[in-house]
Amino acid sequence: MPPIKIAIMEQKQIHILGIETSCDETAAAIVADGREVKSSVVASQTKLHEKYGGVVPEIASRAHIENIYPVLVEAMERAGVSEDQIDAIAVANQPGLTIALVVGVTAAKTLSFMWDKPLIAVNHLHAHLQSALLREERLELPAAALIVSGGHTCLYEADSPLELRLLGSTIDDAAGEAFDKVATILKLPYPGGPNIERIARKGNPKAIDFPRSMLGRDSLDFSFSGLKTAVLYYCRGQDMQGQNRVDSMSEQEIADIAASFQAAVIDVLIKKTKRAADKIGAKTVLLGGGVAANGTLREAMQKMCDKSRPPRRLLVAPKPYCTDNAVMVASLAYHKYKAGMFAPLTLEPSANG
Repeated sequence: MPPIKIAIMEQKQIHILGIETSCDETAAAIVADGREVKSSVVASQTKLHEKYGGVVPEIASRAHIENIYPVLVEAMERAGVSEDQIDAIAVANQPGLTIALVVGVTAAKTLSFMWDKPLIAVNHLHAHLQSALLREERLELPAAALIVSGGHTCLYEADSPLELRLLGSTIDDAAGEAFDKVATILKLPYPGGPNIERIARKGNPKAIDFPRSMLGRDSLDFSFSGLKTAVLYYCRGQDMQGQNRVDSMSEQEIADIAASFQAAVIDVLIKKTKRAADKIGAKTVLLGGGVAANGTLREAMQKMCDKSRPPRRLLVAPKPYCTDNAVMVASLAYHKYKAGMFAPLTLEPSANG
């Protein structure tokens, strides 16, 4: 009797083209099945905004217009896929700078219409958390999820990639914004976060007792404005009439300020995350956003999870995907694709999430 041949059909991968223009990074990526990164292209605008010490929305928007087409072409070429192989177009449409978001949203809607592909709207903040899940097959829930970036510092309860409940957020300066402003006070180059971290390695984190704003024993909101002001007063005097003493400070003194400031920020982030994790009985902690690339924060969060009883598992976004990127957009969009959560071509950007 001849052997029986059984035909096994290869399951088709779902390819999502993601687009991200929420702030000052023009990014496109193609991700298969929500996890396999086929390509990731990011055009940075750091040099454009460096002399201003922060992002200038009008400059960012013009740069997005110039960069969006070549970035999309490069993402497609690197992935080696054609438009016929793309299953959906995903775009971050909120929150962010409206005049920056509109570039990505317009590009996504245009491709969706021209290629006759579904359009998927993605919340930029929720996508940051998806970065922490890229390499994870098994997620123990519930999870306490911290997003810490230049514009946002938020805590969520995560029951799935599509089920997030906001627990707390910043009431003034976000952590990343505070890093940038303190870097300006200390006359460090832009962007502030990486340079504060670099200088802080040589400093004493206990040299200066900067304030930790906890906003009450049960609060899960964040406030870093007072900490930033405390650093300013330390350098300029309480009446703000004196010269900035940074010019006459030694390298060690500046390093001590940077280390003490960073320690104060991280202390608040860790305590608030633990507070949220305890409140919801979290088995896992997720960490994403630009500031999640900070090595000292990652180490402190790991120690907190290890010391918890029972210990909690920490999932952190890989460093290349901490800052704004389109991989996180395409990855989260895969789950929305499977759930049939598509957006109309009337989709508009929104500054607020």
